[in-house]
Amino acid sequence: MCTGGCAKCLGATLIPLAVLCTLANILLFFPGGKTVEDSTHITDEVWYFGGIVGSGVLMIFPALVFLGLQNSDCCGCCGCRSCGKRFAMFSSILFAALGFLGAGYCFILSAVAINRGPKCNTGSDWNYPFNNGDYLGNHTLWDKCQSPKDIVPWNLTLFSLLLIMSGIQAVLCGIQAVNGLLGTLCGDCKCCGCCGGDGTV
Repeated sequence: MCTGGCAKCLGATLIPLAVLCTLANILLFFPGGKTVEDSTHITDEVWYFGGIVGSGVLMIFPALVFLGLQNSDCCGCCGCRSCGKRFAMFSSILFAALGFLGAGYCFILSAVAINRGPKCNTGSDWNYPFNNGDYLGNHTLWDKCQSPKDIVPWNLTLFSLLLIMSGIQAVLCGIQAVNGLLGTLCGDCKCCGCCGGDGTV
């Protein structure tokens, strides 16, 4: 597959993932699917906006750049198409790095949130009743959270989705970094070889 075509496929995959990550983060503001009276009752990691900023907004920029690579006319230096295409592919490496950082931010936040567990009402106070992910293998511990209802599976499911999707985003950005490097060194398959003064091969 041409490097530009590969980039377009990656960009088309990143956009729905970014939208889903944003939605997952928004849902986390409604513990157990319900609104809270006090915002301090929401798990701290939700307020770091890993899905909205990291895997959401920051991912849109590289996705749009990747989508536009195949449509670039590649008219570059000295009328040589391959030169312009190579510069465009090089710039995509920088955006891939930006996307990788955003996805990594969301991935780390999600992993920390899963290990720490949700903030909930234990009957005496709102706190974090779990330690080092001990609740993951022992569902009887979930009873420590008296409210909001179903907060443990709610947070666990959404943060797990964020973990998986941000991991996929990081892999896709890594693939584009390699793809962009190949495009920089070799040019796109549609822009190969030496060009004449009119910009044609």
